[in-house]
Amino acid sequence: MTKSRIAAVDVGNDAVKANFGKMESELYIPNVMARDLEDRPVIGIEELDDKDPLDNLHIRVHSPALDENNAIYRVGTLAAKSDNSTELDPGSSKAEEDQTLVMLFASLALDAVSNKDAKSSKNNVVDANYTLGTGLPLREVKEGKDVGYRSQLLGSVHQVEFLVTPQYQGMKVNLKFDEVKVYPEGFAAFVNLVMDNDLNIINKDLIDKQILIQDIGGLSTDIAVIRNRNVDDDKAQGYNLGVSESLEQIRDEILTKHGVELDSRRDVVDIITRKNDRHHIMVKGSRTSVHDITDRILLELAKKQYRFLRNVWQKNSQSEICYFVGGGSAVLKDYIKTLNNKLDGFNIDFFEDENESIWMMANAYYKLISDFVRKFEKADKKTETASSSK
Repeated sequence: MTKSRIAAVDVGNDAVKANFGKMESELYIPNVMARDLEDRPVIGIEELDDKDPLDNLHIRVHSPALDENNAIYRVGTLAAKSDNSTELDPGSSKAEEDQTLVMLFASLALDAVSNKDAKSSKNNVVDANYTLGTGLPLREVKEGKDVGYRSQLLGSVHQVEFLVTPQYQGMKVNLKFDEVKVYPEGFAAFVNLVMDNDLNIINKDLIDKQILIQDIGGLSTDIAVIRNRNVDDDKAQGYNLGVSESLEQIRDEILTKHGVELDSRRDVVDIITRKNDRHHIMVKGSRTSVHDITDRILLELAKKQYRFLRNVWQKNSQSEICYFVGGGSAVLKDYIKTLNNKLDGFNIDFFEDENESIWMMANAYYKLISDFVRKFEKADKKTETASSSK
């Protein structure tokens, strides 16, 4: 595990959130990609290298783990502007999608080329070793898909080549994994709630309570039941419903009613959650409310999410609180709070800092994988000491 860099990557349905090294580096990339050609045109008065690499990610990915090997993609913000962009579809399995791997490799490769300690040879090739902490939805872990996902990453070299990308054009990154830990997302959320970066208990009130964690993502919702500091696998529930379908519906209705085509679901999220001019768009230069569209569609989704909560709470009646986490909870927070006040009055809580909720999984993976590395290094030192004393 020498010279292996820590990476904690949450490949969320909305975006990739990643922490690296000693938390000195982080990345946020919209989870959108589009197939492309090797030589894309660059339009604009700026030189290519004056532009932000994050906004202009253009890569070729070679990996035995991919169904479509050696394909070329626009990734993130650049892909969102393409007519053929793809986001993960409802019902898809995160562990079995090329898109999950491409987004993971892209984030690691970006870190590798921007990391000063990266070992680079004269021919623009960077060899990068990572110890990875990541996760999958609870139901996929229950189905055993984490085993196949992990084995796809270990034991192979995965190469990312930067094509028409500012600053990194022509560079290649060979990614290798020294270790991969795949955590169930519900347990990761619990870890983040009760522990600091060194896994010291920071929330003693929660540690031995029975709590629910409802993680609302783009394509799915997981409700973890935590008792005795562990996820109760038998009680945990996974639903194939997130916010993506509703965001697409909002996008379609805005196009139909106002003739405005939004690039991606990310744009819809921005309209719903931003601090100023929330639920407004520009139509022919005029500030226009779309509150009638967003309100109706999001309230309908919030009712479905509330039914999920009610069903799980009925089967786990001794639960003391439910925490709502994930990007979807930030979108639905006000609607779910209003429903709860009118209906059952469950003890529920949200993170007022939306950023904290969105980054919760990536931060939890960082805590868990850092703890694994610390324990590994400690055991390694003990072995060395024992060997030298013989």
